[in-house]
Formats: sequence, structure tokens, C-alpha cells
Amino acid sequence: MSIISIITQKGGVGKTTVSASTALWLAEEGKKTLVISTDPAHSLSDSLEKKLGHDPTPIGENLWAAEIDPEVAMQDYQVK
Repeated sequence: MSIISIITQKGGVGKTTVSASTALWLAEEGKKTLVISTDPAHSLSDSLEKKLGHDPTPIGENLWAAEIDPEVAMQDYQVK
């Protein structure tokens, strides 16, 4: 079974905190979990205390995280 959760809201309401804690909980429950930030002002790396980049980085057992770089994403999906 797959679980997909998208957390959105206006700024400053705790989206990153909820996303990071949900990802940690799912990973601890044995679910393979990838948490991704698309916010231009990333703070997921601060919440998880791990340097993150555009590609998924292992955080712990069953948990990976990434902070999408909009410039890289534009290049990845640009028609050539």
C-alpha cells in the first residue's frame, strides 16, 4: 500500500514541521518514506538536521529527503 500526502497552506503555519514529523513517524512505522520540499526558502534540512540537496538523501532507516532546486528542475523538464 502506498501513502501520498501533500501538505500545503500559507506561510508560517508549520508545514515543514508537520511534514518532517509525519515522515519520521511513517519511517519509524516501517514505511519507506520520501519527504520533499518545493519551498524556495527551504527549511526541511534544518528540521531534519541533515544537509539536503535536489536529489533524495538518506536520513535514516526507511527515510529519504530532498529540497527541490527550482533551477535544476527547470533544466530537467525543459524541452530541448
